Order: sequence, then structure tokens, then C-alpha cells
Amino acid sequence: MLFYNFGFSQETEPKFDENLAKSLKADEYGMKKYVFCLLKSGTNTTASKEETQKLFEGHMANINKLAKEGKLVVAGPFMKNDRSYRGIYIFNVETIAEAEALVATDPAIKAKLLEAELTPWYSSAALQETLKIHEKIAKKKI
Repeated sequence: MLFYNFGFSQETEPKFDENLAKSLKADEYGMKKYVFCLLKSGTNTTASKEETQKLFEGHMANINKLAKEGKLVVAGPFMKNDRSYRGIYIFNVETIAEAEALVATDPAIKAKLLEAELTPWYSSAALQETLKIHEKIAKKKI
């Protein structure tokens, strides 16, 4: 790996941490299976503002619950776009069936304000550490 510091490069050897790799269920490449979820606008276009607000409060509470349980490693909204993409989840599960069970706990999805598309995904096992780092850099909670 190459790091730059004030214009000078410095080669560093990565330091493999076997215990950390095992705790994160990483394979030999430091990777693991997840399920990627693309959230899109749903078919419910008749919900009142009050109902929508309440459902999205439940949506956020559910995100926080799943993150604390270690089932959700990344979640976040998309910025305004012309594709009706609303956000993503990356579930810390290996199968679509497991992810479907988690999606079913989201009030905004149940009410069809959002629709979820799920696909298997392979990425760094280190994603599971994102929440720990985020808690150290966020001054306010969402």
C-alpha cells in the first residue's frame, strides 16, 4: 500500500490481524457476503403528510435497531435524483431470504412508501466496523 505524506511516498506492509478477521467472518481476501438493498419510491402515493412522517419515524427507528443488532452495516439516503432511488441498505446477512425478513420490519416498506430491491453482494468484512467509527465522529444522532 502506498501512502503520501507531504509529497513523500512511504511503502507500508499491511498487518494481518487473524483475530479481527475471524471475528468479522472475513475470508482469505478480507471479504464476506452481504445483501445490498436499493430503496426506491413505493406505490403508495396517497398517504397523508402526518402518516408519512410517522412511518418515516418508524423507518429511522428500525434502521437504528437493525444497526445496533449488527444486521445493518450501512444505510443512507440518496440525494435528489430522477430515478426514484431513495436510499440503500447493506445487510450483514448472506441470503436474500434473511434480508427479506429484515426488510419486512420497516414500516415505510410495509406501507409501500418505499420498495426494496435485494441482491447478494461481496465486499470488505471491515464494513461491519463502520458504525463504531461513525459513533466517534457524529456530534448528533439522527
